[in-house]
Amino acid sequence: MLTIGAFARASRLSPKALRLYDELGLLTPVRVDPHSGYRYYAPAQLERARLVAWLRRLGMPLARIREVCGLAPAAAARAVAAYWAQVETEVAARRDLAAFLVDQLERKDATMTEPHDPTAPLTLRCAARTDRGLVRPANQDAAHAGPRLLAVADGYGPGGGPAATAAVEALKALEDQEACVDDLLAVLEEAARRAHRAAPSAGESTGSTLTAVLRSGARLALLHVGDSRAYVLRDSGLIRLTHDHTLVQSLVDEGRLTPEEAQSHPQRALLSRSLDGGTDFAPDLQLLDARPGERYLLCTDGLTAVVPPEAIRAALAGAATPHEAVADLVRLAHEAGAPDNVGCVVADVVEEAAAA
Repeated sequence: MLTIGAFARASRLSPKALRLYDELGLLTPVRVDPHSGYRYYAPAQLERARLVAWLRRLGMPLARIREVCGLAPAAAARAVAAYWAQVETEVAARRDLAAFLVDQLERKDATMTEPHDPTAPLTLRCAARTDRGLVRPANQDAAHAGPRLLAVADGYGPGGGPAATAAVEALKALEDQEACVDDLLAVLEEAARRAHRAAPSAGESTGSTLTAVLRSGARLALLHVGDSRAYVLRDSGLIRLTHDHTLVQSLVDEGRLTPEEAQSHPQRALLSRSLDGGTDFAPDLQLLDARPGERYLLCTDGLTAVVPPEAIRAALAGAATPHEAVADLVRLAHEAGAPDNVGCVVADVVEEAAAA
């Protein structure tokens, strides 16, 4: 047997770490002296100790390490691969978020040397389109594009079409209301809450996603429930602004699935949040600063499930107008088989003088 000091040197783990891992049941010594409390380890435990040390260097949480160490080698390898895929996904998401936040903060400190007048009134030049796709018997998507309001909704269940239409219709009254910037999020949230309470019931699971943007001046309020998405195309690239509310996304977030596995998971369409009238209303809300030259995309998962982000970015960047962009995006979905309905809204931020 090895003393704790000798085992620490051989495993490259400190005695303090070994005592912690003993308390957690990660690495239990073979023998503990009943009088001195001194720990002794078997040489055969070095392999497990080195695995623990390597996993800690990866940044894996201790509870996760305990699970990996209890697996057979092949299953442990898959668990480590899934964890690292999760880390890479989180790093990529944080990188995009960092770029987005840097841009937002720099705008708040804008100077008069900018190429456009920050006081110039802005509007949205936009287009909306929904398509049944090539497989579904009916179109259950709804979309709206106006100078103040953008929205997409994806209905599900036997009453999904009316649910999506009702969700978008509940917001359309905001198009004619001049909301104060300070109240923008509250106004949008309350309108969506009314849509949630009024969601139709068909006796079975029925509801809708909702992703919407409400504009006041250069400020944009973004509300999101479900797995439809919002993106913005800027100089820094295509940035995703929303996070899916689905079972598989929660499993990806927890590291139980890789993003690649999530794409083919049999329950990938199962929502954890939606407008259904029977559950708590829990939307994600953001307040954004818009700038001329930006292009926003709101779309249902009938597009994102079959068209990769790079192709979406290329279509948005290459289209001369929002009408061309929505047509190109629907075409890409058709080329990929269009197994679901497709709904999308594209909006360009422009100065009102340029839009006239």
